[in-house]
Amino acid sequence: MATGSRVTRPRSSVWLSERKAPKRKGDQQPVGLDHVKIIAATVRLLDAEGLAGFSMRRLAADLGVTAMSVYWYVETKDHLLELALDAVMGEMALPSEAVQPAEQLEHLPTEPRDWREQLRQLTSEYRKLLVRHPWLSPLLGEYFNIGPNAMAFSNAAQRVMRNSGLPDDKITSALSLVYQFVYGFSTIEGRFSALCRTLGVTQDELLQEVMSSVEERPEFDESRKTMEASRGQTVEETRNREFTIALDFAIAGIEALRDAP
Repeated sequence: MATGSRVTRPRSSVWLSERKAPKRKGDQQPVGLDHVKIIAATVRLLDAEGLAGFSMRRLAADLGVTAMSVYWYVETKDHLLELALDAVMGEMALPSEAVQPAEQLEHLPTEPRDWREQLRQLTSEYRKLLVRHPWLSPLLGEYFNIGPNAMAFSNAAQRVMRNSGLPDDKITSALSLVYQFVYGFSTIEGRFSALCRTLGVTQDELLQEVMSSVEERPEFDESRKTMEASRGQTVEETRNREFTIALDFAIAGIEALRDAP
């Protein structure tokens, strides 16, 4: 190591911390608070105000306590955001076939669904989650995301992809393709929806306004031709159609590489 170089400690994780609820000498546990209430209030505030509007003081005010009362339960703001991230990851309904190891599937009352249907369920749930909580997307790149709900989702996705017949050394690559597609698609969808709510217009109204304003501009000719294919459909209908077809393309690509000699 070069002389004078500075070593930066990696960001700590609440899931790797040995001290879950730091307390100072003489402090007493705040009455009426617990982790569940604090995390639920955090999610509500993030949904309403986004990351830019979130602070420990604002959270404490919403809970009717002091900021130090919150710190009795969580060590840092980062740890609280990690807890909120994992809490909403638990909102996803995972395929029952992928929640348990393969050796236990023989005890299921019905035949396990095809891996493609399981993957469609996973991606649909992930998409809805990212759209429902627009603040989630930036946090996924900021934290380790190794809480129990996140790991349940990760393990389910790996089991689904393993059921496709892909060798183990290609599973992470296939999942990267699917994850990044859903992440990008849903992040834009969520932000556009949030913009429309801020402006007080529907998604269809805003799109029509934009398209009308560029109607005579030649640089939008190709976009207008493409948009013609969706004429008569709402933004939501078009988006659902595009998501389904794009996922079909991804599945077809996975199958083609799996079956390649």
